[in-house]
Amino acid sequence: MTQDFPAVRGSLDEPRPFWRRTGTVVTSAALIAALFGGATGGVIGALNAPGSPVGTSTTPVALQSSSSTVDVSGIAAKVLPSVVQVNVAAAQGEGIGSGVILSSDGRILTNNHVVSGAQHVTVTFDDGRTVNAKVLGADTGSDLAVLQAEGVSGLTPATFADSDDVRIGDQVVAIGSPEGLQGTVTSGIVSALDRTVTVPGSTRRSNPVSYQAIQTDASINPGNSGGPLINAAGQVVGINSAIYSPTAESGQAGSVGIGFAIPSNQAEQIADQLA
Repeated sequence: MTQDFPAVRGSLDEPRPFWRRTGTVVTSAALIAALFGGATGGVIGALNAPGSPVGTSTTPVALQSSSSTVDVSGIAAKVLPSVVQVNVAAAQGEGIGSGVILSSDGRILTNNHVVSGAQHVTVTFDDGRTVNAKVLGADTGSDLAVLQAEGVSGLTPATFADSDDVRIGDQVVAIGSPEGLQGTVTSGIVSALDRTVTVPGSTRRSNPVSYQAIQTDASINPGNSGGPLINAAGQVVGINSAIYSPTAESGQAGSVGIGFAIPSNQAEQIADQLA
């Protein structure tokens, strides 16, 4: 069973992370929808860049050589074995997200909104194996969670980079399961840094989730949540967590080249605490 996430206009709504229609954006151009699905739903929240209008950055542009290219096929070959599809069953229905392998024995990093409320979780690896997983720990404040896949060994952990070294204009690659299409690879650049992204808590009584995000134009869609944003060296620089979508009237979300990732330094720090 799946359940649609309704379009919302004129006000913020609480997260409904699992269900089949994507999260959509309310009337303000400064709102985002969290990326969980394939059979998915979204989280709606606010994007704010203090001191500058939406669409601009307070960080100077880093000039790069126009002749530089990224070997996307090489990055994909290196990182795909370290990315999983996260399959969730809950009272409301079923959903799909993504995750990043942290250890050879099956610790996996994903978004909290991917597994929040889950009654049963499985993960599907790049080689097609599907195994049960349990939630080791989750942090609503950072929208991160760590899973443990059961009965596995010899996995390929992802390599994390120092997100403080990320520059505007850097070429990046996103890998995940948008709309359940496992192993989807897209590419783009870092569009801005230190975007203040805020989404409501999982209930009306819980606190909002806020973090300074990496903005990218790499195509990321519902189902990419929890998957990696990767640099030219094949290292994780962020965990894809949210998109901006202006299609509230139609009730359908999709990539318009404005996506957001939790920086890897924050993600690694929280993951260490949760595991």
